[in-house]
Amino acid sequence: MKTKLNLIQISLLCAAMLQAVTSGAQAVTNVAGGYAHSLFLKSDGSLWAMGDNQYGELGDGTYITTNRPEQIVASGVTGIAAGFEDSLFLKTNGSLWAMGYNVYGELGDGTYNNTNLPEQIVSSGVTAIAAGLEHSLFLKTNGSLWGMGYNVNGQLGDGTYNNTNLPEQIVSSNVTAIAGGYYHSLFLKTNGSLWAMGYNYFGELGDGTYSTSAPYGTNRPEQIVASGVTAIAGGYYHSLFLKSDGSLWAMGRNNSGQLGDGTSNNTNRPEQIVASGVTAIAAGSYHSLFLKSDGSLWAMGDNSEGELGDGTYNQTNRPEMIVASNVTTIAAGLNHSLFLKSDGSLWGMGNNGAGQLGDGTYNTANLPEQIVVWPPPAIGISIYGNQPVVFFPTAPGTDFVLQMTTNLASGNWVTVTSGVPFSGIQITNAPATAFFRLY
Repeated sequence: MKTKLNLIQISLLCAAMLQAVTSGAQAVTNVAGGYAHSLFLKSDGSLWAMGDNQYGELGDGTYITTNRPEQIVASGVTGIAAGFEDSLFLKTNGSLWAMGYNVYGELGDGTYNNTNLPEQIVSSGVTAIAAGLEHSLFLKTNGSLWGMGYNVNGQLGDGTYNNTNLPEQIVSSNVTAIAGGYYHSLFLKTNGSLWAMGYNYFGELGDGTYSTSAPYGTNRPEQIVASGVTAIAGGYYHSLFLKSDGSLWAMGRNNSGQLGDGTSNNTNRPEQIVASGVTAIAAGSYHSLFLKSDGSLWAMGDNSEGELGDGTYNQTNRPEMIVASNVTTIAAGLNHSLFLKSDGSLWGMGNNGAGQLGDGTYNTANLPEQIVVWPPPAIGISIYGNQPVVFFPTAPGTDFVLQMTTNLASGNWVTVTSGVPFSGIQITNAPATAFFRLY
């Protein structure tokens, strides 16, 4: 049975929705970047996504790309990881969930079928997740390391070069942190030792060798640093890590200056890039990001898509400061970068061809821009005949976008008005049942 709403009721509903938008827009707590999509969490435990969705990696039930953040899970999410074209997340009960590309079994569901909705892979006991190009890693509460997916270069570390579509245990205990690179993997143990396996053509494992013949790497974990390592990050063909003294170290490919050592030379041994004060790291395809203890954001490497956020498209082989203070969390996708500030605001720069920055456009940005994050902005309104629908913002001149669809499942939102402040808008020929959302 349809419900008829009068103009006053509709206006009140829209005003309430806009008030919710105003009060809850910036509570972002974590962020992750994939090939051309992005994930983030809000303080209420909700999972949000934007960008490329051709394999269902956004998990919204469609294969439709979106350039605006959309809510995927309403609550209870505690961790996220974005792979090449797949996504992983954890819930408060320790369950592991996955969606997207699965041709190599990287979702770990026992199939090689893609999925556009989250599916549970492990029911409990998972504490950390990481995604490589087409392989996935996770930790359990007992410190065991598990992996699934592509393994042609030994990146799962199971002693074979065989892909697997079910999780298999790699290390039985004492693992504390994990990171996935393009075709290689890194992990830390409780004693602060750094271990690596997989592709090593460019020296990204840091073991003093270059694996220049097939299978181009090692299929067993090998110790790279004996102690003192506190954080790790894997890029396409390079690796970063932090030590307990706040120093930043790097190894692997350096063609775009992504190691930040002032050269374009590859290295197969860890080299110190920054002596102290570094608190967080992130590795993209050919660029790198790090934070310092003063909250400043630094970047180096490829910048052809503006991913360094310095206002140019010029690569640099030395770290340069991008934001002076108040940055708390960083993430690097293929050619885009994301970060959070201490006020919970989300910022992005770089390639945006699939809408992975979530700014409502598909335009590249070479300077950081704030991504406005709204709560789920949909209202269903049933209309008889040509009864007009009137929308009023909470204050005259408020800047927002009004969109409409007749089918929420289709993902086909049409912009009714956009980009200019207005005091109200009237729609006189809406379909019999329409859903509206405001940004």
